[in-house]
Amino acid sequence: MDDEELLAELEGAAGPSDITELRHVRSRAEIRAAEEIANRERCEDFDRFQPLFQQAESELKSGVRQTRPFGRDASVTTGNFFILGGQLVYVAEMGDVFRTPNGEPDARLRVIYSNGTESNLLLRSLQRALYKDQAGRRLTDPNAGPLFSETWEEDDIESGTIYVLRSLSSHPFVAEHRELIHKIGVTGGKVESRIANAAHDATYLLAEVEVVASYKLAGVNRTKLEGIFHRIFAPAQLDLTIQDRFGHPVRPREWFLVPLHVIDEAVRRILDGSITDVVYDPKTARLVG
Repeated sequence: MDDEELLAELEGAAGPSDITELRHVRSRAEIRAAEEIANRERCEDFDRFQPLFQQAESELKSGVRQTRPFGRDASVTTGNFFILGGQLVYVAEMGDVFRTPNGEPDARLRVIYSNGTESNLLLRSLQRALYKDQAGRRLTDPNAGPLFSETWEEDDIESGTIYVLRSLSSHPFVAEHRELIHKIGVTGGKVESRIANAAHDATYLLAEVEVVASYKLAGVNRTKLEGIFHRIFAPAQLDLTIQDRFGHPVRPREWFLVPLHVIDEAVRRILDGSITDVVYDPKTARLVG
């Protein structure tokens, strides 16, 4: 069989050609969105935004901010923080809203990334990227939702107690500053049950504790409340490392060098809503705005 006969024999044997059939090709809109996300340049004034990223990360760690799957709220506006591709993303500017050919609203954004780059992309491009990123998240606003609310969430407790403890530890530093060192916590059960095993728990400095103050609450979001306390008193967090029962070093996190009357003031401010933007100043031993 010569070449021509072989070609004739094979012609059509494999079915229609796939050369002109496009498969697994993304739409033009998806390609444009990917290109915009990838087209980043150095942010020349990143020093303006870096403190915002640092504050957002601190608020995220303390519980003042939380992360939410992007799909639950697809809105995008100036001042929003997101997590995209493992990086924090900040929407610094938003241009005028216009209509796409299919009538949907869109706008040009200036987006700053935590690695010091930026991009000018369309709002809908950012939305698509966040939707496609399985780990894409929105950071909640620090003031998102009231602390005491009629709408119940997973971390809400019907009634609870803010408790303030004082350690009876014989550790030299604790003994010297016993009147100033306090642990602040929130529980939905009995405080007595919470501290029953204190002498065997490194969280309580491996020592008995005494309850020096308690405040009854109703309809409180425990995560938000503890986050507020940690944010306010972060400058006075006790920097103390102790050995646990197994000889391992432990650094308890919820102890603070704060006078009891200042904690009492913080609780009052939480109840009346005036706690916003207040922080504890260790130099003056008071809450300042």
